[in-house]
Amino acid sequence: IMVLPREGLKDGKGNPLKYDFAYYIGEQDYYIPRDEQGAFNKYETAGENLTDCLDVMRKLTPTHVVFNGAAGALTGDAALKANVSENVLFIHAQANRDSRAHLIGGHGDLVWDTGSLAMYPRPGSRPGSFAAARKAPCCTSSDKPGIYAYVNHNLIEA
Repeated sequence: IMVLPREGLKDGKGNPLKYDFAYYIGEQDYYIPRDEQGAFNKYETAGENLTDCLDVMRKLTPTHVVFNGAAGALTGDAALKANVSENVLFIHAQANRDSRAHLIGGHGDLVWDTGSLAMYPRPGSRPGSFAAARKAPCCTSSDKPGIYAYVNHNLIEA
């Protein structure tokens, strides 16, 4: 959850910031136990998997990292859409791990590096990296039509 300031967002000069859309992107990591052959385990009841899941989590290596709960959740009919010159506010959240949000082919016109909307944003930059449990707000618009991929730019995990 991110609460916007009562008086609204401000640009880097203290002026009111207007945006056409706000998209909240949750990045989740899952830790699913596998059997000896590498297949994912199946359990009969909820909670039966607790010990196995905790063992996987303690290794700090997720089996899956996805946006909005599922692979492909922001593609096809569910893709985030905007028209040329519309301002879009992206709010990226990841609870457990550091993240590096990036809009391939674009950048943030305004980026709140610390995640605090009470601070003035930094103009003209990529959202960049942010610590776990922080939000990464970014407002952007595009002057060219196209498909822009939104990714976690942590290349070591790609």
